Amino acid sequence: MAVTYKLETFEGPLDLLLHLVDKSEIDIQDISIHEITDQYMEYLQSMQELELDITSEFLVMAATLLSIKSNQLLPKPPVMEWEDYPEYEEEEYDPRGDLIRKLIEYRKYKGIAEHLRDREEERSLIFSKEPEDLSSYMQETVVNPVEGLHVQDLISAFQKALRKAARRTQVATIHRDEISVKDRIRDIVSLFRPSGRGSKLMFTNLLHQEMTRHEIVVTFLAVLELMKLKQVRCYQEKLFEDIVIQWQGELDEDGVSDVEIDY
Repeated sequence: MAVTYKLETFEGPLDLLLHLVDKSEIDIQDISIHEITDQYMEYLQSMQELELDITSEFLVMAATLLSIKSNQLLPKPPVMEWEDYPEYEEEEYDPRGDLIRKLIEYRKYKGIAEHLRDREEERSLIFSKEPEDLSSYMQETVVNPVEGLHVQDLISAFQKALRKAARRTQVATIHRDEISVKDRIRDIVSLFRPSGRGSKLMFTNLLHQEMTRHEIVVTFLAVLELMKLKQVRCYQEKLFEDIVIQWQGELDEDGVSDVEIDY
């Protein structure tokens, strides 16, 4: 029963020959050119019956097989005796040699191609993605704040804290001597009393080094209050020079007449 092969199954004539060898379960080195040629020609004949295109490569291989088969059928030339000339002794020529070497080479590369194809299929089943930052999912390590400290160190720190707390609990009473604007006005008026109306006084003369900030502010407010009451006039001779205070009001024994200051 003839077996019909489809051309699409084979990638070329060597692929078909290798299939025929494997189907016959013989070693490539022991190829029977007669059987392989007959099977190969049956394949080409079946392709012609199916009216399929036969590529030139298959026809070239058919011619090669027929040539090898015909060489094997031809009678061999007489064997010459080379005993007297061993250096000219020739090895027996095997017309199948080139074909066998091509088949061995093709089988090797075909095996490599199948291996790579299997690796490609295995890799296609693996899906990968870019690495992500998973640090947010990591469990935080709690750091011991007293790691590396001894009990004696903790006791010393505790005693130091107790000493600081004892100093903070000490209460000190501060007495503040306050002076009112009204009292400061009376002091300023007393400085003008000896000279009377039109007398002048420098603002820096109202201050001294032992004055507190509170006293300086009260003195300044007293001068402003006297200007408001039109008792004094303030001016400067030149820019950034000392302020001149000139008395313009009336003086009496109580200080400023008919004036009441509540601060």
